Amino acid sequence: MNGDLRIRSVNSHPVHLDGKCVLYWMQRSQRGRENAALNHAIDQANQLKLPVICAFSLYDQFPNAERRHFRFMIQGLIDASLELSEKNVPFIIRFGHPPQVINQLVTELQPALIVSDENPLKIPALWRDSLAQELKVAFQLVDADVVIPSRHFVKEEYAARTIRPKIHKVLASYLKPVPNPKANHACNEGTTPTGEPLDETHLMSLLKVAGASEIPAYKGGSVEAHKRLKLFITKRLSRYSTERNEPTPYMTSELSAHLHFGNIDPIHVVLNVLESGDPQSSIDSYIEEFIVRRELAINYCLFNPNYDSLKGCPDWALKTLAKHKDDPRTYLYTFDQLERAESHDPLWNASQKEMVLTGRMHNYMRMYWAKKILEWTPDAETAFETTLKLNDRWEMDGRDANGYTGVAWAIGGKHDRPWGERAIFGMVRFMSYESTRKKFDSQGYIDWVAKIEKGTIKRD
Repeated sequence: MNGDLRIRSVNSHPVHLDGKCVLYWMQRSQRGRENAALNHAIDQANQLKLPVICAFSLYDQFPNAERRHFRFMIQGLIDASLELSEKNVPFIIRFGHPPQVINQLVTELQPALIVSDENPLKIPALWRDSLAQELKVAFQLVDADVVIPSRHFVKEEYAARTIRPKIHKVLASYLKPVPNPKANHACNEGTTPTGEPLDETHLMSLLKVAGASEIPAYKGGSVEAHKRLKLFITKRLSRYSTERNEPTPYMTSELSAHLHFGNIDPIHVVLNVLESGDPQSSIDSYIEEFIVRRELAINYCLFNPNYDSLKGCPDWALKTLAKHKDDPRTYLYTFDQLERAESHDPLWNASQKEMVLTGRMHNYMRMYWAKKILEWTPDAETAFETTLKLNDRWEMDGRDANGYTGVAWAIGGKHDRPWGERAIFGMVRFMSYESTRKKFDSQGYIDWVAKIEKGTIKRD
């Protein structure tokens, strides 16, 4: 790790030298390998000559999280448990509100130190702040799911063009393989608290979640994440710079959900792409999307408290949208009509159906999909709320910094510039069916989704 930028203390309490373990509270970084937060916990425990215990609180009341998301996450936690066992680290899963679960474990385990992983989003921040107020032991966070530590940047960046040079200036110093140390000291027999059995069927049976349909074939976990990375590098990366906006077939890495759940280390992904030997144009294009754009989104959520509402968008966009708020809409759809893909636009319907059926939507289609919701709802505020709710409920990578930023870009011009003024959109960038179909085979995409709907083809 580079200095202290990845690590910060949440409170001012000291490490308890008479503690019995180091407790690693796994949240965002749901993996047992190449995990800087876990590594810090192991390093501290080895110095203190103590064991490490990893805990995860499975909270099934998380807003807009559905059964499809929990199955994906549970599959990843089972992979993580196997990786943790190789490192001499026991793993505990308990159901409940995370601060309460961790507080109870602190009472049971009497740790010298608590380590967790950094997360810029509001709910995890509330959890850690609530916990920090009650703890009487040192509590540290490690920024383990970015390439450049988020706090390397001291304010919200305006656009990709402002953060890009800052990233590239320091990128080489952070592109170092993340090690995989082992804990030197095992827990004494019988001292590790019990948790739920690490069985997918059992854990799913305990969930008090009905919600959106599951997608058993879309698997979570580090094994699947590394499989997808290998497929991308061997089959797709060479064509990424020229075909990444083509939704059939996908030329992207399709790692967004696995990154959201922390199943794979971002630095590992970048190093493998850099070592691929593929054309530099494709490598550069992927680095732009994977580091510059992804970490710009994380920067937005870290520094802008309104990242999940229209209020987080730039003033120029808010003013132009307000100016055109009362412009007549040719079509108006309810939330339920949109969710059921009942618009007049076959391309939009196909993108909505792809998301519902597969938990995914190609990023280029997601831009078009969101732009149309602005056009078909009464105002920009409604459009933002509708788009975000649909995205979070049906996308496997919902409730993520990339998702919040994508909605803000599409609806409120975030990280974009003013364009030519038109009805409804004002100066926010417009996308049309006609302009989109010139960029790729839109009818081919519509036909492909129809085959998925009929079950004649399946997404892997």
